[in-house]
Amino acid sequence: MSLEEFKIIDAKTLPVGKLISMIARGHTIYINRHLENLNISATQLHLLFEISHQCEINQEKIASRCNINKGSVARSIKKLEDKGLIKREIDENNRRQNKISLTQDGEETLNEAVKILKQWEDEVILDKGYIEKDLLKQILKEIAIKTMELNQGECKNG
Repeated sequence: MSLEEFKIIDAKTLPVGKLISMIARGHTIYINRHLENLNISATQLHLLFEISHQCEINQEKIASRCNINKGSVARSIKKLEDKGLIKREIDENNRRQNKISLTQDGEETLNEAVKILKQWEDEVILDKGYIEKDLLKQILKEIAIKTMELNQGECKNG
């Protein structure tokens, strides 16, 4: 379906999941294209965010928090380490696990990537006068939480 064809469809007839999926796919395409200069992918950026939010996190927690399988996380972590964006150290409390943290280059790359994310948000959200960005983020977070609960079978009726 072309952009022009999509524009004329009544939004009320579209499932929310389809719209969210279209936004997510479009966002990933945009981000990957703009992250090329930083030599990272959207998935790797997602991992950098998780690592930055919790100092010295392990791979298992990253996989769980990002909802990505452990094998994919391991491959992405290796690539990030090879690029000098993260470092791994053996966890003294559990020698089978590594503590992962950002390097200075990783922090700088993350800061540059945040500018790209903000640019997308400004283009997509801020030029619309009908919703405030923080309110939209809160609503989307609540939808994400509810989705995670449903997928974990923990959602209570009502």
